[in-house]
Amino acid sequence: MASRTSDLVGQVHQAHSFDFDALFRYASVNVGGFPVSSSSFTVSQFGHGQSNPTFLMEVVGGGGSVKRYVVRKKPAGKLLQSAHAVEREYQVLRALGLHTQVPVPKVFCLCTDPSVIGTSFYIMEYLEGRIFLDPKLPGMTPDRRTAIYRAITVALAALHHADVDSIGLGKYGRRDNYCKRQIERWAKQYTASTSEGKPEGNPKMFELIDWLRQHVPLEDSRAVTTGLVHGDFRIDNLVFHPTEDRVIGILDWELSTLGNQMCDVASSCLPYIIDLRPDRLDEGFEVTGIPEGIPSESEYLAEYCSAAGKPWPGSAWKFYVTFCLFRAASIFAGIYSRWIMGNASGGDRAKHSGRMANSLIDCAWTVIEQKSLVPEHPPSASEKIQAVLPLLCNKLFLTHRIMRTKCPKAQDWGEAEDQSLSNSRGKFVPRKEVLELRSRLIKFMEDHIYPMEDEFSKRANSTLRWTVHPEEERLKELAKKEGLWNLFIPADSAARARKLISRILSDDAPNLLGAGLSNLEYGFLCEIMGRSVCAPQVFNCGAPDTGNMEVLLRYGNKEQLHEWLIPLLEGKIRSAFSMTEPQVASSDATNIECSIKRQGDSYIINGKKWWTSGAMDPRCKLLIVMGKTDFTAPIHKQQSMILVDIQTPGIHIKRPLTVFGFDDAPHGHAEISFENVCVPATNILLGEGRGFEIAQGRLGPGRLHHCMRLIGAAERGMQLMVQRALNRRVFGKLIAEQGSFLSDVAKCRVELEQARLLVLEAADQLDRLGNKKARGTIAMAKVAAPNMALKVLDMAMQVHGAAGLSSDTVLAHLWATARTLRIADGPDEVHLGTIAKLELRKAKL
Repeated sequence: MASRTSDLVGQVHQAHSFDFDALFRYASVNVGGFPVSSSSFTVSQFGHGQSNPTFLMEVVGGGGSVKRYVVRKKPAGKLLQSAHAVEREYQVLRALGLHTQVPVPKVFCLCTDPSVIGTSFYIMEYLEGRIFLDPKLPGMTPDRRTAIYRAITVALAALHHADVDSIGLGKYGRRDNYCKRQIERWAKQYTASTSEGKPEGNPKMFELIDWLRQHVPLEDSRAVTTGLVHGDFRIDNLVFHPTEDRVIGILDWELSTLGNQMCDVASSCLPYIIDLRPDRLDEGFEVTGIPEGIPSESEYLAEYCSAAGKPWPGSAWKFYVTFCLFRAASIFAGIYSRWIMGNASGGDRAKHSGRMANSLIDCAWTVIEQKSLVPEHPPSASEKIQAVLPLLCNKLFLTHRIMRTKCPKAQDWGEAEDQSLSNSRGKFVPRKEVLELRSRLIKFMEDHIYPMEDEFSKRANSTLRWTVHPEEERLKELAKKEGLWNLFIPADSAARARKLISRILSDDAPNLLGAGLSNLEYGFLCEIMGRSVCAPQVFNCGAPDTGNMEVLLRYGNKEQLHEWLIPLLEGKIRSAFSMTEPQVASSDATNIECSIKRQGDSYIINGKKWWTSGAMDPRCKLLIVMGKTDFTAPIHKQQSMILVDIQTPGIHIKRPLTVFGFDDAPHGHAEISFENVCVPATNILLGEGRGFEIAQGRLGPGRLHHCMRLIGAAERGMQLMVQRALNRRVFGKLIAEQGSFLSDVAKCRVELEQARLLVLEAADQLDRLGNKKARGTIAMAKVAAPNMALKVLDMAMQVHGAAGLSSDTVLAHLWATARTLRIADGPDEVHLGTIAKLELRKAKL
């Protein structure tokens, strides 16, 4: 049965006594409606709860009416650092009470003057209602139990929906690494509570701390689950309406802050794991038997995720439960330490807290040893969806309901990949350093790229379209500081650059020359960048700059590297590649007609180019132009490449070209004419007649990057598609329950995984065998990746209906880019020809 709030009070503990008259005088001045004088004024103490002493203040006003208020104060004596901050409690209660519908008691005033009653305190309204001390809810009917547990999830979801920025709590705490910081905080407090002259520490607790440090979920560092956290959300910290099964007040906000909200959920689930009584500790009712009407742990968790719009925690749930047990153990150790010193607020209950702490530590290790606490997928899904969830969830968290499909704030679907990759063994498992880079990259995307997509899109469709958004330059500087800059540069290319220009590189040289990754390792990162149209350039990993920098790294001389490569590496300028011509089929580069004629110490360029991507960008300073220096030489020795300053007289930007209506401003795709453009002879790359040789070197890594990014684009499409299907109803049921959708989305996943493996294989062969021997697999990847991405993105647009064709989502732009690459990355027919010739050659051997 429930206890009435008025039943939980008793005499004030001697250690917590204070000047009642001083409290009366203060309240009569600072609490509106409080009697100035009274025939009766009593103070009693709430016995339930063992942190900040809490008192019931009853005063008889005019006409004999009794008014009740609650006083909550800091304990007296020496306290652990940062503990018992009643000022923060008042701050959060006031913000929630004034600006939200979260059920909290109204606060009247805060006093930080210790001369009044000895310590800081605040006064709030008294809530007459029910408090359930036993989570099994004895004496309640099954229907009432169900309603009460549903009310708990509703209250917690309401709390977690609070917009902290709009209610003045934006600086209430740090938003990232909550669990990591909490582990250190409570480890420190446990040590302080069991130091010299205090109860002896438990060695298992220190082992537990080490385990937690090693198993913090990746999501914790990304601030994606960040919001207001209660810190001790339990059924006995809730006041229910006297007769109705709804929460009217959430109490005990001492541990509240900003952080990982899943910790609150785990805290509310502890009764399933452990039965914590005043004088004993038993197994939770998930083991002893769940009373009829109370949902299972998985059902409760699924109901919360549905109400709060949170993703299913899956394997990370074990960490959250273990963390809550660890924190509780540390708190009980602190209570026991204070009981020994004589200032614990829980009375006689506090004397059991030392044994409770050790029992909680043992329970935490029991949880760790279990294979899993909840199923891999939420139990609320229909059987048909449950059957296909392994296909849907391979790389996704599917249950989060996003408010804006273009810019997801959800826990990135990459976390599932991170866990899968880090726990795997096989050919394509990245080393630890690459996984760390990948995690940082995903966090950067969530924190900075996705939230800016709308802004970048608005500017690209405004009169300022051909100017650079200032935020892009700021993000580039941030990416440099984060070590996420020039990641595409292979180790061998970086080594050549260091030999040629080591003396003129700045102190930032290690960052400028990338992280020393192989093509295979970069593939895991490039895919992440491909999930957003605007991401690659922020990391200085966008086309055509990556291919042009690779050309300079491999084939440029010292002077060329100094003049052009270093500014490109620094992100101070951008570049373009001019090869395609409007009057000939440029997929066959022997058709190129642009002339590059030697004239003394110069070359004179004449010709017309189009689809010179990047030339419209105001930061573009360099063109790498492919033309013919000798029309009479052997067919593959006629072409050369030359470096051209875009400001050189005779260069005319004719117009920007559009791709399915997208002009990709400010990057752009330009039609350019060259009329007697005079360029220094020293600008020739590698020498006359070496253009084909350079092109073949450029076509491998640079164009394989497109395939990597397409995998990311398809993943973005999958994520948006499945989220839409799980939230959109047609003909009486979710799209995700339609048979045709289940079949199609499964096929999309199959094709995406096939393409991913092919791209990674191509990258691996490029590293091990070189461009020439890997060309067959590279060609296969260039055929497979864009065709797969088009299919997935088309399916995603279909699921979104008319919205999928609009600019309200990123899907149409991703689709247009993917379709372009079936030509821009070399026509399918050319790649298929390469593959076929290699197959025929094998047959002849």
